[in-house]
Amino acid sequence: MQRKTVGKWRRFLRPFAAGVAPQLLGSLDAAEMAAVDLRTAPRLRQPERVVFVIPVVGRRLIEDWAAVEARLQATVAGLLSQSDSRWEALICCEDMPDLPWSRTLFHLPYVKADESFDKWDKLRHLVNAATDRGPEGYLMPLDADDLLHPELVATLLRDASPNGYLMRRGYLYDVSERQIAIANPRSLMAPNQRAFWKLCGSCAAFPLLPGDPKSKNFLSGAVSYEHRMFEYLARLAGRPLTPVDTPLVCYMTNHGNNFSRLRGRGGFKARLIANHAETEPSVLEAFHEAFPMAAGQAEQTDA
Repeated sequence: MQRKTVGKWRRFLRPFAAGVAPQLLGSLDAAEMAAVDLRTAPRLRQPERVVFVIPVVGRRLIEDWAAVEARLQATVAGLLSQSDSRWEALICCEDMPDLPWSRTLFHLPYVKADESFDKWDKLRHLVNAATDRGPEGYLMPLDADDLLHPELVATLLRDASPNGYLMRRGYLYDVSERQIAIANPRSLMAPNQRAFWKLCGSCAAFPLLPGDPKSKNFLSGAVSYEHRMFEYLARLAGRPLTPVDTPLVCYMTNHGNNFSRLRGRGGFKARLIANHAETEPSVLEAFHEAFPMAAGQAEQTDA
């Protein structure tokens, strides 16, 4: 089950209180307590890899499993095209998709307990697996229909932020309409914009320290919330995520299988893309060069 969102004022005040007067924090849920506890945990020193954790909806909940596999194959193509090969990906699903499984691309079996949405339970299962072994690095939740820029892994490991990263800008792609937009933080000049991390679950890379129980508890708690809480929990932990302003992730919508659409929330994002659709040739060229697999998604939608 997903945790309820924390109110805006609490998200603003609690990180300050945690640093100067933790006795004033009041009632915290398990994820928030894990964040506060992380303040005394070891810090990331030298990241050696990026581990992507990918929950995939089960075949029984989706009408067109072949389409789900095609989206996931495009996501995996983005992993395989990374200029830096220091990555691993764990994919959790009760079914085993048709993918090029390897020593860096693993299937994590899942037993579904009921017919409810299980994305967050799968993410916790993935966190447990990712934190059990291997060198330190970053853990990045990755939705099964998002695309990665080929320089993402190289950028994260080169800059080596000890706190992790938050994607403030990113591409938005309406597959059916073939429209591309770039999500940017809201500003006086762009009051109707939205930061990428508020729109897409593939928006944060957290420090990964296998074997450290406080780190594991924090990650498990973080993925129990929806992605808009990632930024707050990192601040509550005293480890604010380093902003990334280069678009390194592409969120795809309007292809029929988005989780947002399954929950009736897809219309806003399609309107946002339409209102901020890019027409500059250089921007469109850069997008198609970085995400060649996006064209195939549009063709499949037409089929």
